[in-house]
Amino acid sequence: MVDKNEIKGAIKEAGGKVKESVGSAVGNEKMRAEGKADQAEGKTQKNYGKVKDAVEDQTRH
Repeated sequence: MVDKNEIKGAIKEAGGKVKESVGSAVGNEKMRAEGKADQAEGKTQKNYGKVKDAVEDQTRH
């Protein structure tokens, strides 16, 4: 089962990639940096969800 944190993290990560690309395209360094930060936050949340899901699977069996 997919944890909601995995989904939210993937969405945040994708949004960060878009923000970084737009920032690069328009020469906005702040937006580019925010996009990278969003990606890192999304990856962290996604990985948290994966670990949480794996622990729940192990405790059920």
